[in-house]
Amino acid sequence: MFYATEWWYKTAAKTLETAPDREIEESMQNAVVIFFHSEAEDESRPDSIREKFVKNVKWLAGKFKTKNIVLHSFNHLSSSKSSPASAKLLLDDVMIRLERTGYTVIQTPFGYFNEFRIHVAGDSLAKVFKEF
Repeated sequence: MFYATEWWYKTAAKTLETAPDREIEESMQNAVVIFFHSEAEDESRPDSIREKFVKNVKWLAGKFKTKNIVLHSFNHLSSSKSSPASAKLLLDDVMIRLERTGYTVIQTPFGYFNEFRIHVAGDSLAKVFKEF
């Protein structure tokens, strides 16, 4: 998880055949940017993972007094991978829960490589790793 004063991305290449064709370019200022990876064992405990995911995102956003969130699926954080369907469902559920509580959320297109630029703040809490 990162606190970024600036986040920008653009779709580059589709990596999942079932993903819809999309060309998107978006940016967000003063956001908590989450590089998210779902592991195979997460599929057996989606409720616990979802609750911890949302709680940690809100915690970091609160530290920086922001309601801006970027959810970026980054399937390179572990050798264990859940199914794409399970990861996408978890990501969508987290997005809905955050939006229902007043957060503005960007979700980068699932199943795509993206070009991105991130300006991470220098504070010690601007770079946090969580595993659950």
